[in-house]
Amino acid sequence: MSEQKGGRLLPRAPLERLIRRAGADRVGISASEALAEVLEEQGLAIAARASVIARHAGRKTVTASDIEMAKA
Repeated sequence: MSEQKGGRLLPRAPLERLIRRAGADRVGISASEALAEVLEEQGLAIAARASVIARHAGRKTVTASDIEMAKA
């Protein structure tokens, strides 16, 4: 996956839509960037734990089950 401007992995537009869906009428650039930072940090932490779970199970492939276990 290629990085977006500013080194972010997640594009800003879908995050703005997510914030609007949560009830905001308008969304500042800093808000979508802050959400991107939080989601990327959490996502990377969960993915890292899921990778460890998959390796422990003797697999190279991370599955949805690994993600579910990692987020718990």
